[in-house]
Amino acid sequence: MAHDHAPANGPGLIEDYALLSDLRTAALVGKDGSVDWLCLPRFDSPSCFTRLLGDHRDGHWQLAPTATVRDVSRRYRGNSLVLETDLRTDTGTVRLVDSMPPHEKNQQDDPCLVRHLEGLDGEVEVRMRWVLRFAYADAVPWVQHVRTEDPTDEYVIGVAGPHAVVLRGDVLPYPVSGELAHEAVFTVRAGERLSWVLQWTSDTDQVAPPLDPDQETRDSEDFWHEWTSRLRYTGEHSEAVYRSLATLKALTFDPTGGMVAAPTTSLPEALGGDRNWDYRYCWLRDATLVLLALDNYGCSDEAAAWRHWLVRAVAGDPADLQIMYGISGERHMWERELDWLSGYQGSAPVRIGNGAFRQLQLDVFGEVMDALHLARERGLQDTARSWDVQRGMLTHLETIWQQPDKGLWEVRGPDRHFTHSRVMVWVAFDRGVRAIEEHGLSGPVGRWKELRDTVHEEVLTKGFNEELGAFTQYYGGTELDASILLIPAVGFLPGDDERVTSTVRAVEQRLRHGVLVDRYEAAEGEHSVDGLHGREGSFLACSFWLVDALAGAGRRDEAVEMFEGLLELANDVGLYAEEYDLHSGRFTGNFPQAFSHLGLVNSAAVLYGGHVRNESVRRGPWSRR
Repeated sequence: MAHDHAPANGPGLIEDYALLSDLRTAALVGKDGSVDWLCLPRFDSPSCFTRLLGDHRDGHWQLAPTATVRDVSRRYRGNSLVLETDLRTDTGTVRLVDSMPPHEKNQQDDPCLVRHLEGLDGEVEVRMRWVLRFAYADAVPWVQHVRTEDPTDEYVIGVAGPHAVVLRGDVLPYPVSGELAHEAVFTVRAGERLSWVLQWTSDTDQVAPPLDPDQETRDSEDFWHEWTSRLRYTGEHSEAVYRSLATLKALTFDPTGGMVAAPTTSLPEALGGDRNWDYRYCWLRDATLVLLALDNYGCSDEAAAWRHWLVRAVAGDPADLQIMYGISGERHMWERELDWLSGYQGSAPVRIGNGAFRQLQLDVFGEVMDALHLARERGLQDTARSWDVQRGMLTHLETIWQQPDKGLWEVRGPDRHFTHSRVMVWVAFDRGVRAIEEHGLSGPVGRWKELRDTVHEEVLTKGFNEELGAFTQYYGGTELDASILLIPAVGFLPGDDERVTSTVRAVEQRLRHGVLVDRYEAAEGEHSVDGLHGREGSFLACSFWLVDALAGAGRRDEAVEMFEGLLELANDVGLYAEEYDLHSGRFTGNFPQAFSHLGLVNSAAVLYGGHVRNESVRRGPWSRR
């Protein structure tokens, strides 16, 4: 992967980061041994290390040789999220081992980050630099060294208002003269091993006792190996599939069953632009598709927990249904800008919250109904409450389905009749009809059938442009949109229908660049669909959608070739961002992105199957049309 160098004192390239997660929050660790992003105690909490969105003064924790590093190699241990980074200098090599041990759902242990430094050969002088900043780098903490009555328990604690973390370790940092930073310099020789534990605490008067860092790391490795042992996949490229599945699991919030679209905010879709959004929330669409994918591979517990989260989050008046919620079901994600942060490599503004939660996106009704339909088919029985929620959603959809909306991409331009949204309205009514006819649930099946048929005919009439030979982005338009590649995946038309295959060819001609596919054709000014300035990278999930569409159209060899090309775009530890910028050869957008990894595992199921419960192509009643 060709790319530019990261600026001095600033964050690394997006592709230079690796993910740690304890299923409550996440950290990003760079190739330079620096933790540049960490929110405590939850994914959506304020960060205490924020170098990712600014520079070294905004908080980070780095363990790295003082001399020039000649080579960096890193890997996860097996299928776990225990990260090993080897740093080689002219005098020796050290290995950094990082992890965040997951805890059981009902445990209230404070989140922690565990780091080990091992001497592999020679000797290496190492600098530990610890710059703690709370509230997205807006609060400099009071930092104190504490010696307890136990002579073996010494620690550093940083406190600012409600925020506090404790750092214990074999070497502790001390204040740097003239700086609001702490450092320690020491030598690590072959065979030596040092350890640290950083722990969030809610009670500064009664700090939790020390943890055993070796045991915490073993527990973390054991957790991930046990979890991945339950996965069912025997097809090709299993290492990439397992890494993507582990990444999707890592983005789930275990206490509630919700999940984040990504653990970061404001990583730009275009470097230097303003397409910077907060993805640390639970989109119904994303969570629905991801948790169904996990269930495809044998993770039924996650699907059941998600349905419980969903029913709680959307309970109430169906007219109040939102496209996204907080990870515990919170309704409000007010968007605001943090003007004291310069943004990732100068890409301002930095936003927290996401104003899209107030948008109307009609496709969400179809995604949720489809997910619950598949869960039902797989043996997850409806409760009276869960079916009541679904009936309420469809009753509300009956009154609003003809309205224009913001579409799948939650554009900030004018509302339109987006073709994908209309297809998903069809899905919603279709799955409601099938729930009654195939599973004996109660509801107005005749009315929903009529609406289903009406929407289907409307899409074929208004969404398909005969001159272009393709389904367009919205009714009456001439622009294309990669979301229309999903038409066969949801059973609206078969993959080999001429209208589908000709649409695939049109997408290839106008949106495809090698193995990459743009979301849509972006226009500037008054004709802009998304209401934003500038261009973005290619959306990686769309590239995987084209893989699936090619396979469905009988072009399997081309689909395999494209899939394998996309595998080569992953970073060195198998992670993907939201987008890839072809011109710079760099990742853009939030990282790692659930939608991208979802695309990978779904395409693997389409192409190679294995023991996967492959329902990526979810057949509907189009065979009667």
